[in-house]
Amino acid sequence: MSGGFLLIRHAKASGQAPDAPLTAEEQAQAHRLASQLAQHGIIRMVSSPWLRAVDTARPLATALGLSIKTDERLTERVLSGRDLPHWQTALKASFALPALKLPGGESGTAARTRALAALKDAEDPQGLTAIFTHGNLLALLLGLDYGGWADLRNPDVWRWDAEGLAERVRLEP
Repeated sequence: MSGGFLLIRHAKASGQAPDAPLTAEEQAQAHRLASQLAQHGIIRMVSSPWLRAVDTARPLATALGLSIKTDERLTERVLSGRDLPHWQTALKASFALPALKLPGGESGTAARTRALAALKDAEDPQGLTAIFTHGNLLALLLGLDYGGWADLRNPDVWRWDAEGLAERVRLEP
């Protein structure tokens, strides 16, 4: 496959901060993920610079002998700049109203636009590019609704072809 992507949600982390590491269990999961993806013909890897995304990508990069390029445009969407006691209600509303921008946050439309620009810059017409990102941003890229976001797993992998058609990649447990 040329010019397509594997869009990968990071393995589970110990928290939500940009420097939150993977849990011990999910470090092992990142290694299992690498062994499952190593045969997909990946020639390029781009990741959110947040630790959990890079740590999910690292075992695959090592297995393939590739470097990991980081791109700030692949970081998670910030829903709001302040704590929201009912954040899931706000998140659900943001999927229904993509232009909704909460104070100190980013609209779904703006987040999807920056992510699409990152994909455009990362695309390699010679082969498959692995993109490591976060759940909310992945859901926005895929055009999922709130329920689709809630159904995403850690990690989760989607194959996205040059026409923008996506299909979930089945992973072994």
